[in-house]
Amino acid sequence: MRPFPEQCRVSAAPLLAALSGVLLALSFPSPGLSLLAWGALVPLLAAVRDRTPLSAFKFGFLAGFVAYIGVFYWLNIVMTTYGKLPLAVSFSLTLVMAAYLALYVGAATALASLGERRGIPLPLGLPVVWVALEFLRAYFLTGFPWALLGYTQYRTLPLIQIADITGVYGVSFLLVLANVVLFRMVRGIRGKGDIRYPLALSALLVALLGACIGYGFVGLNAPESGRTVRVALAQGNIPQDIKWNPAFQEETVSIYERLSRRSAGGGFDLVVWPESSLPFFFEKEPVYSARVSNLAKELGVSLIVSSPAVEKGVMKDRLLNSAFLIDTDGTTLGRADKVHLVPFGEYVPLAKLLPFVSKMVEGIGDFSPGGEIVPLRARFGSLGVLVCFEGIFPEISREYVRQGATMLVNITNDAWFGRSSAPYQHLSMTVFRAVENRVPLVRSANTGITAIIDSRGHIVRMTGLFHEALLTGEVRAGSRLTFYTRYGDLFAWFCVLSALARGMVILFPGGKGGREPMP
Repeated sequence: MRPFPEQCRVSAAPLLAALSGVLLALSFPSPGLSLLAWGALVPLLAAVRDRTPLSAFKFGFLAGFVAYIGVFYWLNIVMTTYGKLPLAVSFSLTLVMAAYLALYVGAATALASLGERRGIPLPLGLPVVWVALEFLRAYFLTGFPWALLGYTQYRTLPLIQIADITGVYGVSFLLVLANVVLFRMVRGIRGKGDIRYPLALSALLVALLGACIGYGFVGLNAPESGRTVRVALAQGNIPQDIKWNPAFQEETVSIYERLSRRSAGGGFDLVVWPESSLPFFFEKEPVYSARVSNLAKELGVSLIVSSPAVEKGVMKDRLLNSAFLIDTDGTTLGRADKVHLVPFGEYVPLAKLLPFVSKMVEGIGDFSPGGEIVPLRARFGSLGVLVCFEGIFPEISREYVRQGATMLVNITNDAWFGRSSAPYQHLSMTVFRAVENRVPLVRSANTGITAIIDSRGHIVRMTGLFHEALLTGEVRAGSRLTFYTRYGDLFAWFCVLSALARGMVILFPGGKGGREPMP
């Protein structure tokens, strides 16, 4: 088969890049067509072949822009419904977010293209640079590691077991490498005599995948030795627009009391209510607080609830988004404060410079981050409480487990996402927190998705969206520290340092001069 003429290939390049964006978007939940991620970048690689780094950046940016519009379309729901912004404004801001994230895809393709011109083969360049930039995105501007490529595989359990060594970044690396190999395979099949089929590269990919999947099956079949903990997770389905209305305090508390009493006599160790389940200050509202504490005593369970808290400061008081652990005798054992806040959801960045900007999420005021990560000590073990989107930050879960937590508890209120793919995307990322640290993760969400996830990343049980539910089950507490828990993102740091080293080779080629792109 003859290759396309150059003129046709030029005109087709934007369509190929956009096609990659569509395939990437479809690979994330929902619809979660995870198989597409293994070839989603191939059209983009075809579009940028033999192009300048600037052209590669443009087409990479286009692919990322299309992808992230598809992934983050739900931002319009948040901004129009709860931020009360006009549709034109919210759509424009969604485009800005997609454009920001697309910069990373554009940068990855541009740097890989530049490296290839300096003699760094694409299979050695693109996967490393891609992971390095994902890692940068996880921390830059407070960090936003939502929709990293590896998360598309959250249901491919044999593959993602390597996360207890590499974190999610190892899965991203394999996906990008597989895309490069598939691209080279297609070129080898369609190309002329001077373009060979990449036998060695294909064998390397098969060996890597075989090793990772083999490791995964060993992990999936390894016995668990931790204590069995019976849990009951409440999903109150409180509408977002009445959640902070004082007139509905009684109704809200009554709903969670009723749901919790369904667990009576079931021998449960822990009952969990979602984020902001108490629309008042638990430490300052004696009547309602007493009811909640007496409920834990009545049921003979440990109970986690959530409400704002106030901490005295030197200059002014600090408002915190907190979770409280109540013991079986009704006493409060401890409080966990959210340490990573949602920009424009719980506080407004640069508020003094942006006085016209208000929070998107209805509530009682701007929150302050908690000071430290400390597990809550229950009678059956230590709990690391992840409030809302703290579950997407691996370092927070890891630190909880390093501090002794044998179970992760994610409490969240995803009501403001509406009926969109966001709750499914949010859930998919918490699967990796369980695998990375080999601890179970139980998740209580106000409107869903409430779920029980074991230490292998298997979603044992889960609810649907927007209905009341009490999800019950049992998990085995973690009993050992994984490589990832002990040492963190060594793999990602290796990619960062490798990318920097290759950048030095590109900038200072040692007088050897540049080279044309490799076939």
